[in-house]
Amino acid sequence: MKPPYEITSTILNLISLISEKIGEVKAARLIKPHTELRKRNRIKTIQSSLEIEGNTLTVEQITDLINDKRVLAPKKDILEVKNAINVYSKLDSFDTFKLDSLCKAHEILMHDLLDNAGQFRRTSVGIVKGSEIAHLAPSGEMVYPLLKDLFGYLKNDNDLLLIKSCVFHYELEFIHPFLDGNGRIGRLWQTLILKEYSPVFEFLPIETLVKERQQDYYNSLGKSDSQGSSTIFIEFMLDIIHVALEDLLSTQNMTVKNTDRINLFKDIVGDNYFSRQEYLRHNKEISAATASRDLKNAVDEGILEKAGDKRLTKYIFK
Repeated sequence: MKPPYEITSTILNLISLISEKIGEVKAARLIKPHTELRKRNRIKTIQSSLEIEGNTLTVEQITDLINDKRVLAPKKDILEVKNAINVYSKLDSFDTFKLDSLCKAHEILMHDLLDNAGQFRRTSVGIVKGSEIAHLAPSGEMVYPLLKDLFGYLKNDNDLLLIKSCVFHYELEFIHPFLDGNGRIGRLWQTLILKEYSPVFEFLPIETLVKERQQDYYNSLGKSDSQGSSTIFIEFMLDIIHVALEDLLSTQNMTVKNTDRINLFKDIVGDNYFSRQEYLRHNKEISAATASRDLKNAVDEGILEKAGDKRLTKYIFK
């Protein structure tokens, strides 16, 4: 069963703008940002998604945890961050379209934070804001069939993945399948769905913008609840995605290091042999001498294997 929502002119306009921005991202070769930016964006994603849930750790403290440095903070907050670092490092191991993968991701995300991490709730729950119940979730016995329908929609519906990512995010929050961690798993899974649409989304810190507009985020969820349709939430999240792509494009003038060029080229050439000329064709902004240095350094560092000599020289990734 398809969840209720409408494709409005606002949604169509935002999809058009997002498509244009992804084209610009490809042209700027930012589909997979350079190593430093990927690391920084991943940290921002984790920090923002957890701060929405009340976590107190800063970007600097999360960076220290990743670098195995000691951090003074509440044990629960540190555990939340360590779990999030773990689950985001395993994004490629999850099947976006399988319910079992969602449960596995939740189990990692909530490890030692929730007794039944990765298991659906069996009791009724309500989300309280102040002294009022803001959302009464479906009964425990409805969780599995609703999620099964939701994954069926995600896998089989013909709408764009951009739209389905937003619908899935909203519907997961509405179903509230776990006793805790629904917000962070919902944001994580939207990232996974968007990654299926374009690899640029793997390292795009959408959660940072959600955190900056946290009240708008909750308002759009509430209004969608009231209307029985995720349309408003889709419009909100597509706007967030559009702004996130604009922010990424503003970084395109950052210096790209030789190791970043090599790593990006690996995604293009794969396991095939290539020449310096082929490397240059994909890095037109550098000189032949710079290309030679890039390749020599990669050989010296054990990243590339060299075969042949002079004009017949070929390279292959180890």
